[in-house]
Amino acid sequence: MKRFYILGFLALIVFDTLAQVSFKFASVHAEPLTMDAAWLVRVFGAPWIYGAFVGYIGAFFTWMTLLKYAPVGPAFAASHLELISVTLISVWLFDDTLTLPKIVGGALIIAGILCLARSEDKDSQQVEVEPSQAPAS
Repeated sequence: MKRFYILGFLALIVFDTLAQVSFKFASVHAEPLTMDAAWLVRVFGAPWIYGAFVGYIGAFFTWMTLLKYAPVGPAFAASHLELISVTLISVWLFDDTLTLPKIVGGALIIAGILCLARSEDKDSQQVEVEPSQAPAS
């Protein structure tokens, strides 16, 4: 089951990152923003907009599947890992700068996920122990 969670969250990160990066590429392709038919043609003429749709649809179905099986607390926190992946890919693809607040924010996201996962492990261990401690009738 642990491998399911790891693969599921990796797929979620990939889909979310694909969606965000694709939207950025599509917006760059569609510049300048003019809010007219020509702009819409530029938006939907860019292949990246369809990558964004695939990313969001894939993320939606992956997320729904994960929520069916994963504990909600760690799952919700882990769903924010895409913020880190998008930040790192944006540094590489779009020459964004990696600032100290972004690094601290990423570290806090990871720390929060680890804390929630650890807490969830302790809670599940207590649930497994409690029934055996019940007095016999």
